[in-house]
Amino acid sequence: MKKWISILLLSFYLVSTTELYQLLKIPTLIEHFIEHNGDNSEMTLISFLKMHYDDPVKDADYQKDQKLPFVAHSCPLALLFTLNPEFSIEIEKQIILDYHKEINSFYDLFYDKDASNSIWQPPKNC
Repeated sequence: MKKWISILLLSFYLVSTTELYQLLKIPTLIEHFIEHNGDNSEMTLISFLKMHYDDPVKDADYQKDQKLPFVAHSCPLALLFTLNPEFSIEIEKQIILDYHKEINSFYDLFYDKDASNSIWQPPKNC
């Protein structure tokens, strides 16, 4: 369940912040190709794509052409966060020093001379 929710949220994020939303226009591309294919039955998908993407012209169906994927681009979602100039954080920190407490040094706790000496040995021929 978590995997599907993660995929769903990632998909929403990518569609709203990148050009992936253009892929949602593919049904429009198919419908427009079927219209052109109905007018000219000899038109192939390659010639349709060349007509609309390689050398686009303003013709009678220019408004429909602009609804095709990756023809017109828009700015993806941009989020901007600002802080109020009067915003401040106050941290109250109380330091209690206990001078009678024994402090262990780094070397006493974590340093083992035998372990570190056994690591740094020259290679041995067996």
